[in-house]
Amino acid sequence: MAKELPKVYDPKEVEDRIYKMWEEGGYFHAKIDPSKKPFTIVMPPPNVTGQLHMGHAMDATLQDILIRFKRMQGYSALWMPGVDHAGIATQIKVEEELRKEGLTRYDLGREKFLQKVWEWKEKYGNRIVQQQKTLGSSCDWERSRFTMDEGCSAAVREVFVRLYEKGLIYKGSRIINWCPDCVTALSDAEVEYQEKPGHLWHIKYPVKDSDEFVIVATTRPETMLGDSGVAVNPKDERYQHLIGKTCILPLVNREIPIVADEYVELEFGTGCVKMTPAHDPNDFEVGLRHNLEVIRVLDDKGVVNELGGKYQGLDRKAARKAVLADLEALGLLVKTEDHVHNVGTCYRCHNDVEPLISAQWFVKMKPLAEEALRVVADGETKFVPERFTKIYTNWMENVRDWCISRQLWWGHQIPAWTCADCGKITVSRQDPTECEHCHSKSITRDEDVLDTWFSSALWPFETLGWPEKTPELDYFYPTDVLVTGYDIIFFWVARMIFSGCEHTGKAPFHTVLIHGLVRDDKGRKMSKSLGNGIDPLEMVDRFGADALRMNMVTGNSPGNDMRFYVERCESFRNFANKIWNASRFVLMNLTIDKPGLPDVSALETADKWILSKLNALIGEVTENLEKYELGMAVQKVYDFIWDQYCDWYIELTKSRLYGEDESSKTTAQQVLVYVADQFLRLLHPFMPFITEEIWQAIPHEGESLIIASWPTVNPALSFPQEETAMEKIMDVIRAVRNRRAEMNIPFSKKSTLYLVSNEPELYKSGEAFITKMAYASELVLTDDLPENHESMISAITPDAKVFMPVSQLLDIEKELANIQKELEKAQKDLGFIENKLNNPGFMAKAPQAVVEGEKEKAEKLRQLISQLEDSKARLEKM
Repeated sequence: MAKELPKVYDPKEVEDRIYKMWEEGGYFHAKIDPSKKPFTIVMPPPNVTGQLHMGHAMDATLQDILIRFKRMQGYSALWMPGVDHAGIATQIKVEEELRKEGLTRYDLGREKFLQKVWEWKEKYGNRIVQQQKTLGSSCDWERSRFTMDEGCSAAVREVFVRLYEKGLIYKGSRIINWCPDCVTALSDAEVEYQEKPGHLWHIKYPVKDSDEFVIVATTRPETMLGDSGVAVNPKDERYQHLIGKTCILPLVNREIPIVADEYVELEFGTGCVKMTPAHDPNDFEVGLRHNLEVIRVLDDKGVVNELGGKYQGLDRKAARKAVLADLEALGLLVKTEDHVHNVGTCYRCHNDVEPLISAQWFVKMKPLAEEALRVVADGETKFVPERFTKIYTNWMENVRDWCISRQLWWGHQIPAWTCADCGKITVSRQDPTECEHCHSKSITRDEDVLDTWFSSALWPFETLGWPEKTPELDYFYPTDVLVTGYDIIFFWVARMIFSGCEHTGKAPFHTVLIHGLVRDDKGRKMSKSLGNGIDPLEMVDRFGADALRMNMVTGNSPGNDMRFYVERCESFRNFANKIWNASRFVLMNLTIDKPGLPDVSALETADKWILSKLNALIGEVTENLEKYELGMAVQKVYDFIWDQYCDWYIELTKSRLYGEDESSKTTAQQVLVYVADQFLRLLHPFMPFITEEIWQAIPHEGESLIIASWPTVNPALSFPQEETAMEKIMDVIRAVRNRRAEMNIPFSKKSTLYLVSNEPELYKSGEAFITKMAYASELVLTDDLPENHESMISAITPDAKVFMPVSQLLDIEKELANIQKELEKAQKDLGFIENKLNNPGFMAKAPQAVVEGEKEKAEKLRQLISQLEDSKARLEKM
């Protein structure tokens, strides 16, 4: 027998209980089942010490919708969860804690510091997992992984060794992006470029044994301390005579060569470019061609080192000021220009990045990019929306070698040992005890760790047991869909694709579903500095997880940013209440205790209409979900439930539910339950908690909605004729109701309804509905216009005309008097406000907000006057 639902829906009470039921039922666990097709999504692993933010909530909602949909479709649906060790982010957090105790990581030493980080991970690492559960995420928690767990660490080491053995990983001194604040190298993808106002300083360098000068322009004058040459274009006639000569570097008095190189643009600046190979990637390349000295003058913290002469010990900003002051004093600063330029900033701390020469580990990208480009070009991996393919391809075609070493302690330590005797490097799967080249025991492990993204790049296959040939890897890999924001296409998506291709011979997923950023209601990015972040957990607490999930997905299309409005959470909580109340009504009027539809012959027009509408809905929603049009799918389900089921079908069945005809009553109950069962299934991926709770209450078959089968189109339940007929009847009811609302006619006033159409039989079949829902005392069907129709109130549909005698609905004289009274008051109020706005004294003294408020009031009054005049004119005609 169906059970009763409480009067009010309480998400807090329901959500925890339902989630526990799902977990205890083992419904999230995906099994290897040869009779089922697998469907796999790997979760973008959030930072282990992170807190759930709106981006995570968006990610989790979209993935959960897809996984629940596929689970109901009968797939063995695996949503693989896990967390990322998040090198820089986590280390910074722990170092901040140590600072409170007056300690640094160096006071503890590497081993003890790492022990502290692991303790931090144990303390906070589960927080974000619990927060994801609050949203309803149906991940296979039994399989949860961590990028530094034993299996993932083994996979990372295997990949490093394989790439090194193939010559695709190398150590070399190169210009890298260096963050002096985080004190670590950054890959190109970790540098964010911002347009910043700066200056271009023009400086004179004296040519040796001559009265001539060359003038160079720079945005970073402090780096001139490391200059080892000046370059000019070989075709530049102005400087032909200087090529091969030397000039004297001011402040340092170092003699540096003037070289000819095609890199220098003839038209740009003075045509002379200072060369600082240790601090600029282009200068570094020119330096290699001309054998220029590499002089690094800044240390890891951005402070001038011993090669900077008297400027040693100054940080880069102070050094800039001192260098410029000295150049000016010597008369060598020609001019200073304002200059807006693109400055690289660190994606973590947002401070300026310093290009530095440094010995780092790199991955050779060109050979790996080829296959990663091919799988996307051939459509083996598709981006949704398709426009992101171009962004991916462009990045891959122009990719530079990837700097993978980080000067941190938390992370996967690089498995490379340098020999103190022969200087050669040993890279090994197991920790070696001696040099593989000269067998010396004096070997030291590289201190650096790998870029966090190096391990994340292996996520789709390392989590399934690779490099072992596990049954999971064989069954669930390649995965199906990757859901992620467009902001990490380069960091993560591109690297997963080339890693999957290189190490498994297959692209790691066939579809990349890209979503945009969640912005605030003004369209601004949510950030701590703006204080405009919204906590998803607070939204869950106030409105329930289902309401937040609906807000995340409705009105949202792939790849586009969305604005988050708290009011929409409220409106979706109201939607939850609407479904709850409708379900309570159905349950309170049930005498049946088993689901199922009666024979088609027992169905009435309204039943066939709702079943036909439902059938079409099932087809459309399924198609939308298959195309990843999640927002469109849920909007259709929302409209069906609110409009067709709650506002129409329930109303249409009330007379049958309360009537004496037992057969008709039973049929109405069966259809109400069947349609509810089906729409709860369609809505379940989007609003899992409330749908499960209601489904458990109505007559149903099976143990849980989460594993119930997804609805399919049933041609036997398609009734196009009855659907059309019912729509025509509903059009009449709508038209009459709208007309009555325009004229403020109360529900209690009823009148004869004259309905003119050439399909009287059709409207005759809906007489009971029209009489009840259009507030008619009687329905007169005719194919001729009634007498005195000009003086009646009329409503028109595409297929019928309806007339209502005015005398039965309105006291025209009384209505006109009321309208006149309202009209005079509105005109008087408008005159008062217009006098204010025409008064120069008021306009001069009143605050702008008050003036705007008065203008707004005046505009509303003008609209009201226009409506009242229209109503008056209509009544006077009658």
